[in-house]
Amino acid sequence: MKKGWIIALALLLIGFVGAWIWYSRLKNNAEAEGGAFNDTLKPRLEMSTMNITSIDDDRTHLTVEMLIDNPLPVGFKANRLNYTVLIANTPVIEDTYAKPIEIESRDSTLVKLPMVIDNKKLLAVLKTLDQKDIDSTTYTVRSSFDLDVPILGDRTFRQTITRRMPTFYLPEIKVEDINFGKVGLKETDVATKVSVVNKNRFPFNFTDTHYTVSINGKEIADGSQPEPVLIRKQATTPVVFPVTLKPGQTLALLPKMLFDKKDTPFLVTFTSKLVTEGDNPMFKNSVMKTRITGTLADFKKD
Repeated sequence: MKKGWIIALALLLIGFVGAWIWYSRLKNNAEAEGGAFNDTLKPRLEMSTMNITSIDDDRTHLTVEMLIDNPLPVGFKANRLNYTVLIANTPVIEDTYAKPIEIESRDSTLVKLPMVIDNKKLLAVLKTLDQKDIDSTTYTVRSSFDLDVPILGDRTFRQTITRRMPTFYLPEIKVEDINFGKVGLKETDVATKVSVVNKNRFPFNFTDTHYTVSINGKEIADGSQPEPVLIRKQATTPVVFPVTLKPGQTLALLPKMLFDKKDTPFLVTFTSKLVTEGDNPMFKNSVMKTRITGTLADFKKD
């Protein structure tokens, strides 16, 4: 009986020694390759792309893709991922990705983190950079998650990713006029005149643009502009988006449109793909959804 226990303990000891030798060899290989994981075998997080999904008066919605790589011989699971985003070392987002993340051994996965930025915080940071005439800054993501298996005796994994990139200002779209042309029995021509303010030091294009015009809560027109529209750098670019609507959609609104402009609200929505010069991977093919509101009295001519 004792002999059996001695053999079992010997085998267990051999197993531990073998595992340690195997782990040390992998660790030494990682160090020899430049220490991609801070000279240890730990998970690695990498920021892939950052896409704008919508912009409104108060908030900007983004989706950030994070690549999580697991070089370990065992898989792991994390129930939540906490993250903070900083621009110029100023926190602009603090949130949690509450969905479980599970990665097999020696595998990787791509996680899409939905993020919401308070525009007041963002504009305050950008205003400071603008006043200092800084054309590039640091974008930082601090992340942490708890693992269901300890790695080097630690269950909580933390990593900070920092990239220096051009300062990116969100384009500002202003509706200058909704111009109703000749009103006919069959159709009415409408032109929505907008100006796009681009404070960035690089141009970009709006492509695959779709838009709608609503007056007093009723959608009266829509249209699209599939061709690219060049938005000049550090300039205001005027753009006219033509649409055609049927009179049946406007006849009931004509009295308010003509005689009650102050109390007649409008809503113009734009959905467009934003393509930066050089196909910037941080904002590659971002889809912007913008809502512009006001009243028809805003277009009153002097």
